[in-house]
Parts: sequence; structure tokens; C-alpha cells
Amino acid sequence: MSADSAIDISGVSHHYGSRAAVDKVSLSVRSGEIFVFLGPNGSGKTTLFRVLSTLIPLQAGEVTILGQNLRSQATAIRGQIGVVFQAPSLDKKLTVAENLHHQGKLYGLAGAELRDRTLQMLAALGLADRTRDVVETLSGGMRRRVELAKGLLHRPRLLLLDEPSTGLDPGARSDLWKVLGEIRATDGVTIVLTTHLLEEAARADRIAIMHEGKLAALDTPAALQASVGGDSITIRTADPARLAAAVRQKFACEVIELDGTIRLEQPDGHQWIARLVEAFPREIETITLGKPTLEDVFIDRTGHRFWNESK
Repeated sequence: MSADSAIDISGVSHHYGSRAAVDKVSLSVRSGEIFVFLGPNGSGKTTLFRVLSTLIPLQAGEVTILGQNLRSQATAIRGQIGVVFQAPSLDKKLTVAENLHHQGKLYGLAGAELRDRTLQMLAALGLADRTRDVVETLSGGMRRRVELAKGLLHRPRLLLLDEPSTGLDPGARSDLWKVLGEIRATDGVTIVLTTHLLEEAARADRIAIMHEGKLAALDTPAALQASVGGDSITIRTADPARLAAAVRQKFACEVIELDGTIRLEQPDGHQWIARLVEAFPREIETITLGKPTLEDVFIDRTGHRFWNESK
């Protein structure tokens, strides 16, 4: 494991019966970064999260977390990581402070130390005035903050979050990311999360795009978008296969057929619009131009639309 890595994953696979949920994935997460596993439902990101959070055993491959081997030192690892699950883990009938009190007991905290840490964490997450509020009276965004406080109460070096924005409105989602950035900046905590939200993943330092259990791409958001190779041009037509073949023949370029459309990436896309319309005025129903997005990256690496894969 390199000195600047919080997590090293080497050849990890996990099967449910004959189905490979994770298939020979290898990557490293750097210490102090915000790292995202991005993928639609069924991509393998949640299974990998469960492996990293020690919820399910490692079947194949090797994982090192914070310098410790996941196979032989899982108990020690649990003491150094914080986990926030997709499903709420708060007791809605207890107050904010009571929820953190019970969490602290699980990690061996008690007395003045537990009280001090509870107050410090609630203050850091903007919850100092909500200590005695019953959880069921809080908004979704506030409840997520309490979940974060629970996960950070024992001062972990690594925070793992599974779909943390589930059920949050855009404002609460933005607040959540602001808090994550502050946690990383203040405490140097490495943050790893899963998401199926493209706009959320774009906020990360680096993204691992998952598809059918495999690692499809890994880089910074900007580098991934730049790797597509140009502007994205999408054409809707009555006969995609026929038009795709014609475009390939005339312009000798790569064309993808996708859900009743054809798609190509080219530099100086605005110039290509005129060429295509002039060459195929009757076949083209609509034509659109856009800068590369993370969905374009997903399509480029997998040949599938992101959202269709999640159905």
C-alpha cells in the first residue's frame, strides 16, 4: 500500500450465486480526497461499499484500508472508519443528543469525553441548537447531518457513505456537500461515497465509474469529460441504423446507435452540425450539440445510456 493511499483494492470480485456483482476491480483511494463510486443500479458500487465497510466478507482479491488487511484485520478497521448507510439509522423517537449518546457507547465512549465529543460534532455540523430536538421533527437535510455526526463521533480517518443524498431536495444536497468539504478540510478525513447522481459525482476529486461489476473509468471529473474527445452531437432520425451507416461511410468517423438516435463526438462540433445537415437534410429530424458530460463518458466507455441501465 502506498503511503498516500487510504484504500488499496486489488482484483476484488464478489459473486451472488453465478452472477458477478463485482468483477476484478482494482484501484486506490488517496488519503484526504473525496472519492465517488458512480453507477446505475446493478453496477456493483453498493456491493463494493459493503465489502469496504466490512458488512460482507471479501470473497476474492485483496483490500488494504488505512494500512490494515481487510481479511485479517477487519475488527481493527471498523474502529477507524465511519459509515453512513443509505437507509436511515436514527431512532426517530429519540433526541439528537440521545442518538449520538447511544452511538458513542458502541465505540466505548462515556462520561465527559462522550459529552464533549457530542457537543463538538453537533457544533461542527450546525446542529448545536438542535441537541434536544426529537429526530422525527427534523427536516431530511438535518437528519442527514445527524447521521454524519454519528459516523464521525469516534473520529474516524475514513468516512464511507452509501447514496447519502437519497431523499434530499437540491438545497439539502448542496448543504450536505458543503459539510463534506468542511469535514475534509478541517479534519483531513478521507471521504468515499456511492451515488447514481451524475451532477453529484461531478463534485468529487476523482470518480470511479462502475458498469456491470467492472471499473469502466477512473479519473477526475474534468479529465473524464475531456477524454470523450470533442463535442457531443446527437441526431434523432426515423431509421438510426441506416443513417449511422451513411454517416460512417461519408465521413469515416465513429457513430453510436442509441435508443432511436445516433451519436458522435467531434472537435468543433458546431462545424459538424452544418456538414451533417447539408449531407442528410431529409434523414435528420433533430440535431443537438453539447459539451461532454459524465453521461457522455459513461456512453463512451460502455455503449449504453446511464439512466436506461438503472431501470
